[in-house]
Amino acid sequence: MKLDDRSQDESQDQSTGDPQVFRGSNQSGLRDYNERLVLSMIQRSGAMPGVEIARRAGLSPQTVSVILRSLESDGLLERGAPQRGRVGKPSIPMGLNPEGLYSVGMKIGRRSADLVLTDFLGNTRQLLQTTYRYPMPDAIVGFLKSGLASFREALGEKAADRISGIGIAMPFEIWNWSETIGAPPNDIAAWRDLDFAAEIAQFTNLPVFIENDATAACRAEHVYGLGRTYRDFAYFFVGSFIGGGVVLNHAVFEGARGNAGAFGSLPIRLSTGEDKQLIDVASLYRLEADLARKGIEPARIWASPQDWHDFPEVLENWIDYTARHLARAALTVCAVIDFEAVVIDGAFPAEVRTRLINRVRENIVDLDQRGLFPPVIAEGTVGRNARAMGAACSPVFNQFLLNTLGGLSQSS
Repeated sequence: MKLDDRSQDESQDQSTGDPQVFRGSNQSGLRDYNERLVLSMIQRSGAMPGVEIARRAGLSPQTVSVILRSLESDGLLERGAPQRGRVGKPSIPMGLNPEGLYSVGMKIGRRSADLVLTDFLGNTRQLLQTTYRYPMPDAIVGFLKSGLASFREALGEKAADRISGIGIAMPFEIWNWSETIGAPPNDIAAWRDLDFAAEIAQFTNLPVFIENDATAACRAEHVYGLGRTYRDFAYFFVGSFIGGGVVLNHAVFEGARGNAGAFGSLPIRLSTGEDKQLIDVASLYRLEADLARKGIEPARIWASPQDWHDFPEVLENWIDYTARHLARAALTVCAVIDFEAVVIDGAFPAEVRTRLINRVRENIVDLDQRGLFPPVIAEGTVGRNARAMGAACSPVFNQFLLNTLGGLSQSS
């Protein structure tokens, strides 16, 4: 399927008063777009009968009926239990079939890589992890190859044919971070000229989609988390390196070079007058360094399940320092775009995330907010697997759904 170029009509539907950011077309030449529209509406709002889909999309009931039959025949949709109204025959809601398609997502991090298999509803069917001193292409490709074989074996041959593609989430220009990663520059430089898609094509013909890791995490929050709550938000993900993403008008905005929301590169001036970037003062590698200075094994923060109760003083100091800089960064990005919310998540336990968000809220009150509408500081919901989950979204959105989901909320 190819996404058809079309304008967005953000006017109110004159007959219902409903926002209609998307309008369908009854022309047969736009059936691919309409199929994506229907799938996106159901993905966003849950199972619903054809008459409701037709009302929201502005399509004729006959057109929707044909689309639903086709998508059900392809195994992408399944029928729910009939729902009786006051009059007439019961309506049958159509929902996504979890086993209608699968997707693979891989997050490449500073100390570990995660590989996830998800179904059409975004449920994690299988999760694999590998750790290393620093990431190297051969090891990462080998991990993906063996993991994909494991996924296919677990699914069985028939279901494995429904894997829609592979999404890769990795730091932007990873070869420029050799010092921070702790890798020899000559080793990490191997990433610069790597043709990832060509390497993967040697063992699978699945389509490959590569994007910035923080953008992928933002996509996961947009699809599975607070994307249903906020139309526009800035997103910060605190991993080994802090990164970010941007959601505008219910869509993840990637930018001309796929690097929108590169909040880790925001300039920061320390109290000493030294110029740094946000990545230097609000990342988990700083916590690693703090633990090492105290003689505590830093690798424990990446262990699963996560338990960070054994170093309360170090953790408290890290939260306090990170929150001060995150508060300033949150207000800074709102000076560029009038975000209604700033969402913060990260590769840490949920309890740590809550403490960090509360501290950011306390700090932002004390900053100079003249000329700005202070944003809601919201707690992310997806957690440490957000980057891999977001990566797994890429094949699905590129082939089956619409990235821009405005007007497809529950209240449409």
